Amino acid sequence: MSAMAAVAKAGNNAVREDVHLRHTAKISDKIAQRQAEGKVFFSFEYFPPKTESGVANLYDRVERMAGFEPLFCDMTWGAGGSTSDLTLDLVGNIQKFLGLDVMMHLTCTNMSQGMVKFGLEGAKERGCRNILALRGDPPAGKEWTKCEDGFEHGTDLVKYIRSEYGDYFSIGVAGYPEGHPSGSLAGEMTYDDEMRHLKEKVDAGADFIITQMFYDVDNFLKFIGDCRAIGIKIPILPGLLPIQNYNGFKRMTGFCKTLIPAAVEERMEAIKDDEAAVKAYGIELGIEMSRKILASGLCPGLHFYTLNLEKSVLAIIEGLGMVNPSVASRSLPWRPNTFENRRTEAVRPIFWANRPKSYIARTAEWDDYPNGRWGSLQSPAFGDVSQHHLAGSGGLSADAKAANVKIWGEPTTVNDVCELFVKCVSGEVRRLPWSESDALSAETASITPSLKWLNRSGVLTINSQPRVNGARSSDAAHGWGAKSGFVYQKAYLEFFAPPSIVDALLQSAPSFPSLSIYAIQAASDSTLRTNVPALRTNAVTWGVFPDSELLQPTVVDPTAFLAWKDEAFSVWTEVWANHYEEASPARSVLKTIHDSYYLVNIVDNDFVAGDIFEIFSSVLANGNNNNKASS
Repeated sequence: MSAMAAVAKAGNNAVREDVHLRHTAKISDKIAQRQAEGKVFFSFEYFPPKTESGVANLYDRVERMAGFEPLFCDMTWGAGGSTSDLTLDLVGNIQKFLGLDVMMHLTCTNMSQGMVKFGLEGAKERGCRNILALRGDPPAGKEWTKCEDGFEHGTDLVKYIRSEYGDYFSIGVAGYPEGHPSGSLAGEMTYDDEMRHLKEKVDAGADFIITQMFYDVDNFLKFIGDCRAIGIKIPILPGLLPIQNYNGFKRMTGFCKTLIPAAVEERMEAIKDDEAAVKAYGIELGIEMSRKILASGLCPGLHFYTLNLEKSVLAIIEGLGMVNPSVASRSLPWRPNTFENRRTEAVRPIFWANRPKSYIARTAEWDDYPNGRWGSLQSPAFGDVSQHHLAGSGGLSADAKAANVKIWGEPTTVNDVCELFVKCVSGEVRRLPWSESDALSAETASITPSLKWLNRSGVLTINSQPRVNGARSSDAAHGWGAKSGFVYQKAYLEFFAPPSIVDALLQSAPSFPSLSIYAIQAASDSTLRTNVPALRTNAVTWGVFPDSELLQPTVVDPTAFLAWKDEAFSVWTEVWANHYEEASPARSVLKTIHDSYYLVNIVDNDFVAGDIFEIFSSVLANGNNNNKASS
């Protein structure tokens, strides 16, 4: 990808502050950095779901929870490697598409050395630099066995990783404040034996410890003291499992032989038949335990066993004041990547703002990525359009298609399509297939009435942003980047429209000199129509921060627009239309729009006092909105 390398190198390399440590791959280094800053952190554990729909739901949940900026997440490895392929896929996709560094669990129970090697190589290929090395449990119904060329203890696994990979991986190990449930509590191993084994894992090369779940904080703090007394100095993270329901609590604590403080036991028994009360108490207890742990000063952060659920964990984090929803936490307007060669990427075309996973997939083969300016107009080679990237709108199962049709219905006229777009902008329809996520951005609220008007008038919007003139970087709706900065953006609209509206827009353009307009149809021989005299990259979002060069993370680039247009038009026929029967009226109307409409983007370069919607007042008033949807 020499062309893209030239683009990336063409601009100067403005360095952005690494607010969320995405430039740092190894969890041990992230922890050290947070300790040096005096900032406590949190992290999340997930497990591989058993169904296709469960996997899709997990990706959505991880993406939502990633917005709270955990330091990392981890993914479990099924007993005996039973979920190895799915675990590797989940690890790789979260790492590549969702902007989180992942720690992959790796067990050695009933696993040959070859299988362990397969797991480590798979993690490395997927950009994962972090392993939680465990002995693990045997598969259900089987006894623990050591494979002929396998490993007997977690210590052996740590030694093997270090001997084969040096310091490539950051290695975590498990700690058991109450003793391993299959060992000390069963009388087979003393607490001192357990501590000696932990020390051996640390001496073999472990970087940090994550503990088994517990509810007795005093016992946990004693465990830390015992670790320090025998020379274990690495960070120790408490494993916290919020109580979700009574039966689950009893099952998990029974399986793990967890010590339950009398006060917790009494409270749970008193409310066990009130599910809402149990969940509320789980949050209350989680906050209480976390505060006591953090107040001790002995732990740099908190690790939550989510059970693939989000509400209780996030409620605890908010209750602790570790996140502030009223203050922006984004490091860029779009979520940065944690795949190895993309960690410093800092510029993207705005066209993929609602389909970032597709952009990542289509640019995956680039050798380098812009980290200061988009650069020259040399054509970067975008990959083929595919609707099958992670969590995108295509490649859907029959059940997922049926669920979409239930929401979208079967549009048979252009007016039906317009009304669906209006409902999407209004929040009544959660998303249309040009978006990979359900939620509209917070900043959309300020232009929602205008967007509804355009869509009702036959201007089908798929991407937009309001103008911003010096909002603080902490602003909840518009902010991004380091503290004490100011952010700016030009108003932007992207939409599909019939030729009559596009003709009128370009005819009216001389009266609106601050507007830059590009329009093109789906046909491969379609000509780009524009009022811009010289094609060049246009920065539409930028920020000014203390002790930093100006950053411009979002641009409109005419060359990239031509690559995007193929994808944008394909959504009509390859995604949306494929929800319906071949000869159906719905397919017909969607194909008609695909074949005849233009894809248009407009930038208002007057970010101080411009009104990007003003041009439409005259265009639509002159009878060009003949596709107007009913009110």
